[in-house]
Amino acid sequence: MKRAALLAAAAALLVAAGEPLPAERETEHVVTAGETLMGVANRAKVPRVLIIEANGLKAPYALRTGQKLKIPRTRRHTVARGDSGFTVAYRYAVPWKDIAVANGLSEDAPLKPGQVLLIPTLIATADPAPPASAASAAASAAAATAASATKIFGWPLQGTVRRGFTARTESDYHDGIDIRTPVGTAVRASAPGKVLFAGAEPRQFGNLVVIDHGNGWTSSYAFLSRVTVSENEDVRAGERIGLSGRTGMAKGPELHFELRRNNRPIDPAEELPEAK
Repeated sequence: MKRAALLAAAAALLVAAGEPLPAERETEHVVTAGETLMGVANRAKVPRVLIIEANGLKAPYALRTGQKLKIPRTRRHTVARGDSGFTVAYRYAVPWKDIAVANGLSEDAPLKPGQVLLIPTLIATADPAPPASAASAAASAAAATAASATKIFGWPLQGTVRRGFTARTESDYHDGIDIRTPVGTAVRASAPGKVLFAGAEPRQFGNLVVIDHGNGWTSSYAFLSRVTVSENEDVRAGERIGLSGRTGMAKGPELHFELRRNNRPIDPAEELPEAK
């Protein structure tokens, strides 16, 4: 009898595991035959206009079977002690000015523990490129090749990568790489720049340093045992900015390292030189 009950429970779990995500929790929807935009929006419980904007749909908004639609969802963040506009924005990869606007706040408004913030979903839009002649296209391609051959970022320390980058389009996304290293190892600036943040981030990163490198690029160094630079300080490439540790959500002695361009996480493996 007991064995039968266990088998029944296991079967139920298997069935549940194979069930699709409920419509009100989907972040991507594949259109089935006969579906309309209004029907998708109603089942997803997301305003129709947001789905239109997220997918660049044009009137009359007819859908086709098999079409994939992004379903933008608003997230919520409950402010914890030690949170700041910077740390909240960094965690969700959404500029603080956009979060402030979504919540009717001024950008310099102080945050209070327990305060609930709406985190807007930003839709990336590509600027239309002007038509280029064959000569200018060839010159652009040559410039891109030369730029890719010169890596502007260096490794912050030597060690084994425990976990790599996974884009935010995946449910188990990971915005950077985790590098195993003994506690107390010197962590060095990946490129020259100015320190944007240096201190404790209470939710996830522990002791954190973020450096602005210009042109929209930032690098981040988390799980540190000690921070050795200050905000607004100029740093050189290779200069020590802290010591590695196991603070925050570290799984052991390691460094969490990120690169972002215009606040969008970029795979560091694509920007770093080949490890020696």
